[in-house]
Amino acid sequence: MSRIGQPEVVEFPFPATPGGPPGVEVTDIAGLVARLRRLGAEAGDRVRPGFHLLLTVRRGSVPCAVDLTDCTVTEGSWLWVRPGQVFRLRGAAAPVDATAPDEVAATVILFQASLLDAATVAEARLDRRAWRLPLTPVPEARAPVEGTLELLESEYHRLRDLPLETHVEVVRHLLAVLVLRLSHLPGGQRRRAAGDETFRRFQAAVEQGFTRSHRVEDYAARLGYSVRSLTRASNAAVGRGAKAVIDDRLVLEAKRLLLHTELSAGAVGDRLGFTGTTVFTRFFRHRTGETPAGFRRRARAHGE
Repeated sequence: MSRIGQPEVVEFPFPATPGGPPGVEVTDIAGLVARLRRLGAEAGDRVRPGFHLLLTVRRGSVPCAVDLTDCTVTEGSWLWVRPGQVFRLRGAAAPVDATAPDEVAATVILFQASLLDAATVAEARLDRRAWRLPLTPVPEARAPVEGTLELLESEYHRLRDLPLETHVEVVRHLLAVLVLRLSHLPGGQRRRAAGDETFRRFQAAVEQGFTRSHRVEDYAARLGYSVRSLTRASNAAVGRGAKAVIDDRLVLEAKRLLLHTELSAGAVGDRLGFTGTTVFTRFFRHRTGETPAGFRRRARAHGE
């Protein structure tokens, strides 16, 4: 806990299960809570998974938060948490345990991208964030998704039916089908554009370098594109210009640090590559409408 009672973010490494398929676990809310407790975290604590987390609900609802966005996963919808995002169970979901299985029926899939082949990783755009929290398949897409999930759950728990190597391959292929279907839900993402590969490279470069460079020109020079090409690709992919993509990433990280650490505004700005507290404060206020200190007070007062 921090000095004012705000929970720190707990790093959540992949919880490999001995004897199971490497790189994937299929469990439920009670199983997820048990894994959190093995980390020394409680069900409602903020955690940062180092892997992909998929959560879907068959009965009831599960209130969650991803980074600074609250959402509720209801029947038939899916939450997809990417590595590095801050996740927590909220409210009624937090105390769920194995002694109360009828309150909610949900499936939780934990997986590492390294389990999937390179073509699946690229086609499913595993480096992208979900367009909506949560994702809700339209009626015609729901049956194929749920059918794939049912097969994956069944095969995952039938460990002794096949040789281990074959079992792992079956689970890997079913997981690939599931993530491909979820990443291509009708209405769940924008149309794939000709500049998709350009944006993917730009986004990866921003993720690696946003604390060192805040200028589109620097990324354009590094990647061999023009500023105009990066801006066009960003607008096609996410409806935001290239500069806005960089700034959005800076704002997200600034909010994470302000909310989950006791760093001063100056220290946060320094960590993000700003030349001084005044410059960082001006940037943050221009993009959020409040000062770093004001955001921290408000967010913590409301338990964000």
